[in-house]
Amino acid sequence: MKTCIYPGTFDPITNGHLDVLHRACRMFDQVIIAVTDNPDKKTFFSTEERIRLVSENLEATPNARPMAFSGLLVDFAKAQGATVLIRGLRAVSDFEYEFQMALMNRHLDAEIETILVMTKEGYNYTSSSLVKQVAAYGADISDFVPANVDAALRARHDLST
Repeated sequence: MKTCIYPGTFDPITNGHLDVLHRACRMFDQVIIAVTDNPDKKTFFSTEERIRLVSENLEATPNARPMAFSGLLVDFAKAQGATVLIRGLRAVSDFEYEFQMALMNRHLDAEIETILVMTKEGYNYTSSSLVKQVAAYGADISDFVPANVDAALRARHDLST
C-alpha cells in the first residue's frame, strides 16, 4: 500500500487544500493529512478543531485521514510507513520555500520523496491567513473554504450568516 503524507497547519483548511488532497487521493492508496501541532506557532483554531474541520470534508476521499503530529516531518512519515510527502504550490513564490524544505527533508531521510502539486487555477491566491483576515471583516469567503469552515470562522468572529 502506497502511503503519502500531506502536511500542513490547515488553520483552517481551504478549498485549495482540498483540491490538492483530492488529487493526492487519486495517486496514493492512503493519504494522511498531517495537521501540525506546533506549540510555538500561534493558530486561530486548536489542533482538535482543525482536525475536526478537516475530517468533516473527507466524505469524497475515503482513503484520507487526518492525524496530529509534532516534531520532524520525516520522522512522522517513517513512523506511518509513508515514503512520499505531498506539498501544494499556489504560486511561484511558494516554490523557493518548498524547494528548500524538500532538500532538507531529503538530507534528513533520503528515502522520503517530496511531490509538489500545483493548486487548481482560482485557488492560487488563497491562503488560510488571507481567508482568516478577510473573514474577520465579515466578507464572503464561501468560494475559498468549505461550508463548515465558513461557519466556524463566522461563529468565531460572531458574525451572522
